[in-house]
Amino acid sequence: METSAQQQQQSDGEYVIYKGHPSWRGILSFYIKGTAVALVAGALAALVTRIANDHVQWGWVVLVFGVVLGLVVLAGLIKRIATTYTVTSRRLTIREGLLSKRTKETRLERVQNVNTEQSPVDRLLRVGKVDFDTAGSDDYEFAFVGISDPEGIARKVDHAAHEERATLRDGL
Repeated sequence: METSAQQQQQSDGEYVIYKGHPSWRGILSFYIKGTAVALVAGALAALVTRIANDHVQWGWVVLVFGVVLGLVVLAGLIKRIATTYTVTSRRLTIREGLLSKRTKETRLERVQNVNTEQSPVDRLLRVGKVDFDTAGSDDYEFAFVGISDPEGIARKVDHAAHEERATLRDGL
């Protein structure tokens, strides 16, 4: 959902460079772990029904596996849809949540370093993490996680931060 080709102008001259959600590929590792949990839950259901009835009741096993897997898929979908990353010409924003909202925001002039990270699985899935080191904020991690083309996002943020600093310098 990138809008850099058609940068959206806002009323005060600020424009959107990037706006998007974590990639569906970034949620795959969550789904893989969730499938393992669903398999364990199904195995436990098989064990419990075997102990209780002297035979496995496969209907219960399938039901438990299906419910847990369904909850995992729903949780991953909600997590992906409910997270929005935005880079504008002046700030970085992370918005999370459906019912309750949490917003983390920092001004581009505060960004000191932009780092990307990709595990071997992330590289295989072509996703990664973009971590922003900001001046005076060691309290929490400010990162875009599960992003397609993390190096491209890092370059865009770095370029926008340099432009913002130059604008502030010229304005003084």
